[in-house]
Amino acid sequence: MEFGLTVRDLSFRYGRKLALDSVSFDVPRGSFTALLGPNGAGKSTLVALLTRLLVSREGSIVVAGHDLARAPRRSLAALGVVFQQPTLDLDLTVRQNLFYFAALHGLSRRDASVRIDRSLDRLGMRERAGEKVRALNGGHRRRMELARALLHEPSVLMLDEPTVGLDAAARRAITGHVHDLADQGVSVLWTTHLTDEVEDSDQLLVLHKGRIVASGQTGEVRGGQDLQDWFLARTEEAA
Repeated sequence: MEFGLTVRDLSFRYGRKLALDSVSFDVPRGSFTALLGPNGAGKSTLVALLTRLLVSREGSIVVAGHDLARAPRRSLAALGVVFQQPTLDLDLTVRQNLFYFAALHGLSRRDASVRIDRSLDRLGMRERAGEKVRALNGGHRRRMELARALLHEPSVLMLDEPTVGLDAAARRAITGHVHDLADQGVSVLWTTHLTDEVEDSDQLLVLHKGRIVASGQTGEVRGGQDLQDWFLARTEEAA
């Protein structure tokens, strides 16, 4: 099996506090892998390490076959990221924001224009291209951030709590779009604390107190239990 992302024995400390404890997992190519964990589980620390905002000497991270420590540029070039906190310029239009991001990746204006239109079409946002981001609702801003993350055609897509603050309809739309991307071959790592965003066919990782306490295909892992009940019981057992 090919993996878009491989993490082995990854640990991280804030001073004396151990935030991640020998975390290991794989994200298969073309899979939707949900990293499910309660608040304070270590998800944000893990995302920071995967995006090289933080660096650890303990463990290894391989993105699309590239070791993040040895080949950071190649690793990060293969990674698309939607962070939990929005990072958009509210006073630029959708298209202007996307052109700026494309320029950071060294894309020519012609190539960027084609990719922007393709990304916006994929997410149903073409008609919003000329609007300022400030005028968009939360759901459309998230779609735009997803379109931006796909501009450089990454093979691995990571989303950190991407539906925080969205209503139920917007959450369903975003999760649906990202599941479609996984079906098209993108390796997805989706971090969340919400069990209703996870489908039985998804790969599941449960992170609690800095450790992976369960993993496998969601439908098989939860057995006959409701996922939320199973998750609460599993994290309480690991408390």
